[in-house]
Amino acid sequence: MRGDTDNFAELFLNDVPMMDARAPVEFAKGAFPGVVNLPLMNDLERQKVGTCYKQHGQQAAIELGHRLVSGQVKAERIQAWADFARNNPKGYIYCFRGGLRSQLVQQWLKTEAGIDYPRVTGGYKAMRHFLLETIERAAAHDNFVLVGGMTGTGKTEVLARLEDGVDLEGIANHRGSSFGKRATPQPVQIDFENALAIRLLKMQKAGARQFVLEDEARLVGRCSIPLPLFQGMQHYPLVWLEDSFEGRVDRILKDYVIDLCAEFITEFGDEGFTAFAERLQQSLVNISKRLGGECYTRLAAIMDQALAEQASTGSVDLHRGWIEALLRQYYDPMYAYQRENKAARIEFAGEQNAVVEFLRERAAGHEH
Repeated sequence: MRGDTDNFAELFLNDVPMMDARAPVEFAKGAFPGVVNLPLMNDLERQKVGTCYKQHGQQAAIELGHRLVSGQVKAERIQAWADFARNNPKGYIYCFRGGLRSQLVQQWLKTEAGIDYPRVTGGYKAMRHFLLETIERAAAHDNFVLVGGMTGTGKTEVLARLEDGVDLEGIANHRGSSFGKRATPQPVQIDFENALAIRLLKMQKAGARQFVLEDEARLVGRCSIPLPLFQGMQHYPLVWLEDSFEGRVDRILKDYVIDLCAEFITEFGDEGFTAFAERLQQSLVNISKRLGGECYTRLAAIMDQALAEQASTGSVDLHRGWIEALLRQYYDPMYAYQRENKAARIEFAGEQNAVVEFLRERAAGHEH
């Protein structure tokens, strides 16, 4: 029989299969990557037991729980747990605090299905605490460097070329700008933090000498960068990525028009193009106040025309019109100001290959 575990690092480093016995409503608020929710009680049962606990104490609540989860319901749940246990012989069970619920699942698996299956002591709460501490420790002690640069210089491409890149936008499923929303939804905040912590943990284990992040605002879409890390990002050294204006327009056209449109069509089929066009128009509306009425009206007209042309012929060239204007009048002045403010922290500036080369050498220079 494998024993219960509190070795959280091992669980996350090895992607150990875990069965979450919490109610679906708890699971939806946040969980760990790849974990399966096989609850002891559904939301309604949990609510009834909770109310009983408040009014009549623990013993009465436990008795009610046993009455609610009995007979056919109990048999079906035990069957689901037993299937999981047989399919994942190296896995574990957990509940919120590693207490009554996971103990009961463990007990029933043993008595009703003859399966010894270990649980995570401390449960979800202890694992979550461990992951938040991982981020906090990394932010305080590890060697971070940021990649900054104007919109469309390809900062995400740089991260993808580096073994020590941490793609916050990828983890948040958002491109980070006002136009950055993807066709698929973003993770909830807790899931974003957990995935980020596990990424850092695995990189530390692999012996990463530095962590390269994109220089982001606090919010990546609706995911918020954990405070210790974001505070660190205000003083970490910076590498500035450069590219020609044409190169940036091409890249934005590819990311925010061609690829995004394809993403919507994959996701929504025949409705995809309409959904994509609405998303693009809405993104422009979202910054209309900052653009000013006249500028917004002009860009919206160019965008509408470009979308009409794309719908009828498939050509995306007209989109360059609003992209160029948006860069010149909105994004570039903003980034130029930021660069001035951060000038003292910039260790290197150059085009993509030079930046990748610099960051690889920088990591090698930090060998312990």
